[in-house]
Amino acid sequence: MATPSSRRFTYDVFLSFRGEDTRYDFTGNLYKALCDRGIHTFIDDEELQSGEEITAALVKAIEESRIAIVVLSHNYASSSFCLDELATILHCQRKGLLVIPVFYKVDPSYVRHQKGSYEEALAKHQKRFKAQKEKLHKWKMALRQVADFSGYHFKDGDEYQYEFIGRIVERVCREINRAPLYVANYPVGLLSQVLKVKKLLDVGSDDVRMIGIHGMGGLGKTTLSVAVYNLIANDFDCLCFLQNVREESNKHGLKHLQTILLSKTLGEKHINLASEHEGISMIQQRLQRKKVLLILDDVDRCEQLQALAGSPDWFGPGSRVIITTRDTQPLASHQVKGTYEVKTLNAKDALQLLTWKAFKTEQVDPSYMEVLNDVVTYASGLPLALEVIGSNLFAKSVEEWKSAINQYKRIPNNQILKILKVSFDALEEEEKCVFLDIACCFKGYKMTKVEVMLRALYDDCMKHHIGALVQKSLIKIYYSTTIVMHDLIWDMGKQIDQRESSKKPGKGRRLWLPKDIIQVLRDNTGTRETEILCLDLSISEKEETLEWNANAFKRMKNLKILIIRNGKFSKGPNYFPESLRILEWHGYPSNCLPSNFHPNKLVTCKLPNSPFTSFGFNGSSKKFENLTNLNFDNCQLLTRMPDLSDLPNLEKLYFEQYARSGNG
Repeated sequence: MATPSSRRFTYDVFLSFRGEDTRYDFTGNLYKALCDRGIHTFIDDEELQSGEEITAALVKAIEESRIAIVVLSHNYASSSFCLDELATILHCQRKGLLVIPVFYKVDPSYVRHQKGSYEEALAKHQKRFKAQKEKLHKWKMALRQVADFSGYHFKDGDEYQYEFIGRIVERVCREINRAPLYVANYPVGLLSQVLKVKKLLDVGSDDVRMIGIHGMGGLGKTTLSVAVYNLIANDFDCLCFLQNVREESNKHGLKHLQTILLSKTLGEKHINLASEHEGISMIQQRLQRKKVLLILDDVDRCEQLQALAGSPDWFGPGSRVIITTRDTQPLASHQVKGTYEVKTLNAKDALQLLTWKAFKTEQVDPSYMEVLNDVVTYASGLPLALEVIGSNLFAKSVEEWKSAINQYKRIPNNQILKILKVSFDALEEEEKCVFLDIACCFKGYKMTKVEVMLRALYDDCMKHHIGALVQKSLIKIYYSTTIVMHDLIWDMGKQIDQRESSKKPGKGRRLWLPKDIIQVLRDNTGTRETEILCLDLSISEKEETLEWNANAFKRMKNLKILIIRNGKFSKGPNYFPESLRILEWHGYPSNCLPSNFHPNKLVTCKLPNSPFTSFGFNGSSKKFENLTNLNFDNCQLLTRMPDLSDLPNLEKLYFEQYARSGNG
């Protein structure tokens, strides 16, 4: 079974080339074609070539790339720098780097046997480096080795250069799409389930087959589908794994998911759909001759299937669609005949998973066996419960385990959310607040952005708090970038917050329910208790114009984070509290900030897609001394703007964006 690589990638492609030969011709065109397809490509900007030796920065870029494309041109071997770079690439090839040679107007046999310009270049190197025979031998071996790899040979008159580049880009797209997805740290009991699903799929037959994977939350349906995806991906022309269909369709609409599906399967970066109907038509037309592997994860409505995989004849012969869901109704309505129900873990696998999670090893002190078996019995084979309990009791004594188990046993077995709440109760008070902030407002955000947000509330303790949540399996950081949490844990967090604020609806520490926020803004019933207001309206709600009281923020004396992502407001605000540190308002409904606002504590100001033209007041940049982030994407030309150029904390990127608007 395929397993995820342990390597972590910064770049999809590293380009190795002789700059004088091809930088402004072939390699430049190849670089643009790769970037246009959304392929993150490293190209040396010449600043890294400060001397004869290959730099540590270049070595790092090679090590952190999936693929290296080596453009072997007429004078490639004349550069000792290029030869060192090639030797480094081939060293990394042994660690999993894919190397694709491109023989640009050079016969591959000249590279393999060092003839022609390659023979002349190496003869000169032999004189220059006669005392470094090992280096010369390494270069010659590297040239022989790279010439034996499967690559591309461009000769004048054989084909247009753009066609040749197109073939290389298509191969790169296929290779990148086949990179294995992350499965799990401890994939206990997974292989037997993967083989059962694989048998159900019958990969290799020419019929188009849709199957469903179903079961309650927390059983590992997504993990199972990822493992199956990794195992069979190489049998298909194009791939797409659409995760969190339920959540993403509610948040962004089905047209957004159709765009991702088409982009992934066709390898086209810019796809604009006018409607879901156009998306359906394009999927039918563009994919009906392609052998597609499509995963639709966490489906909860038949409309989602109708928009993304309406019928088997949408896809080419041999295609497979895997649907994961908690509800079998969408599968039945869509006439999905082949289904697999994910079962709970048996006692042996459950014990193994719990042991790995709690002790990070299979070897356990015999004194723990009784309490471990008690937890296995209580969790009833639910992987999520085992992971959370195991993480919560990591490095705890037997007595602490017994105490925790007694607490678990006071909670009925069928109330999984209450089981998970035991881990929440074990958090320190500030850790609880951070967890609820993420669950209610910041789930799915990039880690770097959450750090900025939470720093406005917890100063430098934020990293420690997030680390505690990761350790207890309450949140996960996917690929070190995005904060995610399981739906059950997410539901638990929202329920806890709702219970805490139920006695005073709309007046708690954090406002995140759209109905509560809309009521507070209309009735001007905010309070000084509110520190976070995060409004993200649904697809239907955001089309309506919201009539509200422009003085609604006046009562929120301690508001620190204000985020409004969707929604049309009838007018702009008359007031912002001085406590405000994060201001992010997409489509801000005014051309300026309130003139009475003193932004001394403001750290982030993001007002994209708004008619914003002026801060509304002049003054010293000292008013903005804490400002680090500015974002005025798609705003009108800024006019009356205080001079911010001397602010020590302002990130250069945002300032340059501002300066380019003509107000430098």
